[in-house]
Amino acid sequence: MSIKKKVSLKRYWTSWYLITLCIGLVLIGIISALWIRHTTLENRLNLMTFAAESMADRVVDGDERPFPGKEMPKMYTGREDRIDPFNYIVDLDGQVIFSDRPFGPVNDAISMSVIESESSIQKILIDETNYYLVKAPIVVDESTIGWVLMVDSEKMLTEVNQEYTQLLLFIISLGLLGWLVITILSNRLSKPIQTVANAAKQVAEGNYQIELPPERKEKEVDDLIQSFKEMTFKLEHLESLRTELLAGVTHELKTPVTSISGLLQAINDDVVTGDDAKEFIAISLKETEKMKKMVEDLLAFNQFAANVLDVNCEVQLINDVVEEAIYSWEISQDDKKIELNVHYLKNPVEVSIDPIRFQQIMTNLLNNAQQAMEDSGKISVVISDNESNVYIDVIDVGNGIPKEEQDYIFERFYRGNEKKYKVRGLGLGLSLSKMIAQAMGGDLQLLNTSSLGTTFRIHLSKISSQ
Repeated sequence: MSIKKKVSLKRYWTSWYLITLCIGLVLIGIISALWIRHTTLENRLNLMTFAAESMADRVVDGDERPFPGKEMPKMYTGREDRIDPFNYIVDLDGQVIFSDRPFGPVNDAISMSVIESESSIQKILIDETNYYLVKAPIVVDESTIGWVLMVDSEKMLTEVNQEYTQLLLFIISLGLLGWLVITILSNRLSKPIQTVANAAKQVAEGNYQIELPPERKEKEVDDLIQSFKEMTFKLEHLESLRTELLAGVTHELKTPVTSISGLLQAINDDVVTGDDAKEFIAISLKETEKMKKMVEDLLAFNQFAANVLDVNCEVQLINDVVEEAIYSWEISQDDKKIELNVHYLKNPVEVSIDPIRFQQIMTNLLNNAQQAMEDSGKISVVISDNESNVYIDVIDVGNGIPKEEQDYIFERFYRGNEKKYKVRGLGLGLSLSKMIAQAMGGDLQLLNTSSLGTTFRIHLSKISSQ
């Protein structure tokens, strides 16, 4: 399979911008050249009209006749020597009386149709060349006695080589300036992105000690850099936690095995007998149950993570499900120092729920609340609802969760610094509970925590009553 060659962002943007810029400048150049040509032609025709009218006023003598045998008056056209129109004086019959060029193709083109036309500016074709003719009447006592004609070719009237050169230089300069600007901007954009891409490769190789550019003025680029820095920090932190927690999990599983092995070895070697042996066996069974529970949690978590453990949801009244879960937890508690208060909904509300899995969530939350208060205090379970959801809040009056640990409490195998030394376990309770809640179409979140206590909230969707 062929792999398409990748193009750098800088080259991609500069190439496409240059193509777009060139096309745009070419179109602008063509339109500008046509506009210059049109306005130049229009201005010069107006100038010829003014010159013809001025000449008509000056070609009569005291007898009100054209100057016989006299040279034509000089005309200033403002075009230096580049344009030299044909100048004529004709009578009412179209006969040429005076001409500054007695011989030429224009002489033969003057006809009565030109004289009789009402238009003072006419476009005529002479020897397959376009000419413009401007005429002005010679008026004496309000009577027209002849015409002053000026004729010049369209090519000469629209000749503006200097303007076209200036336009070309302007367009080329604008194109170079645009290319330079987009090159600088593309480089400014692509450089930090390339730096982040290189940093991502280092992170993928396990190197979290990366250097990224400082804050940028461009908001999106700065957001990318800061987000990557934050992600790298969290990955590094989680990697260290994973290493630490793997050692912790190994220790948690190794400790009961070592304890059971030592107790059973003492019994086997007749070190202890009688009631002491029975006590050792009871301790071994208790350690076995703890280890069994940890293994079951680990297996359940892996099954949920692999999406191979089904959740069997059924329609239940939320008050009944919560009451049953709390009752199951209470009967397993030997210590009666915990005060548990439950606030149920006044009206029956149905939810789609797996009662057994929900009981797992409640057991984990209640056990955590009990441990946070060191086996004495008050736990409140409050059920509330709105139009679409039901909320079950588990509230304790413990010391709260430290701020630096709050972002990681739902991470697998994570255990707080205080808890890891007081309570044995794998650190899967909250992460497994969250996965179960999500599998039932809800969620589990840390609502708030402080030195006065902690509140966890379970979200569940209502069954719409129709």
